[in-house]
Amino acid sequence: MRHLLSLASWPREDVLGLLRLAAAVKREPARYATALAGKTLAMIFQKPSLRTRVSFQTGIYQLGGQGIYLGPTDIQLHRGETISDTAQVLARYVDGIMARVFAHSDVVDLGLHSSVPVINGLSDHNHPCQVLADLETIEERLGSLPGKRLAYIGDGNNMAHSLLLGCAAVGMSVSVGHPAGYGPDAGIVARAEALAAPHGAEIRVTEDPATAVSGADVVYTDVWASMGQEGEQAERLARFAGFQVDDALMSKANEGAIFMHCLPAHRGEEVAASVIDGPQSVVFDQAENRLHAQKAIMVQLMGRSD
Repeated sequence: MRHLLSLASWPREDVLGLLRLAAAVKREPARYATALAGKTLAMIFQKPSLRTRVSFQTGIYQLGGQGIYLGPTDIQLHRGETISDTAQVLARYVDGIMARVFAHSDVVDLGLHSSVPVINGLSDHNHPCQVLADLETIEERLGSLPGKRLAYIGDGNNMAHSLLLGCAAVGMSVSVGHPAGYGPDAGIVARAEALAAPHGAEIRVTEDPATAVSGADVVYTDVWASMGQEGEQAERLARFAGFQVDDALMSKANEGAIFMHCLPAHRGEEVAASVIDGPQSVVFDQAENRLHAQKAIMVQLMGRSD
């Protein structure tokens, strides 16, 4: 795989291979301390992020390379230079490109025109790096992935899409509970169903959060209004009433279920403080595993994995 733009086209064995590599990188960091010696990662940020910037910049450093931050005022995507030109120029200087963008088409265009690997650090349609870290965390906590069920509660957004694709690829069932009008993309659901079917996994989409959580080993949520949707905040608060992950909703999941959130979180909105700060929460394990999963991605795409 030359790029990581989405998990939609990544075969199961490639996803599992990345997870094995992430575990090895986490377990034996010294072994990979020079895996990307002399390599440079260009990090394009159209929108800010704590976890994405720090984990990628720290990760490439721990692998022996360097990261170059390119913020909205450093380059001009769509404003004076085409994405094609940007990709081709950067590819002459660096060994990999990570892009955190608003429109998924931007990261796709970067991949089309770049001769070096492109990693989707987040787009409005997908967040594959986060989901790989999530799968690593689930495997650490629950021991295995096939046969487990993840329930996602809230907006059918980029997180919902990537969870559907990533979990289905490794044989996990996924239930999405969303308010009316805020469901995941139908094409993503269909692709997830196709990925899940060979493994006997199930994809379920419902407007009832209790139905979605029933029988779940993992309960996951995200903010109700993502960056760029601030103008919809009041409307979304009203439409998402009843979809907060609180103790009552968590009680409908399996015994021993864990709670996950990609952060940042709004306590009292999509999740109760008693849940995210409670004993079932693994949100900071997830945040840490962004570092290890992304180191594995960079080693796999930009260097050697042996």
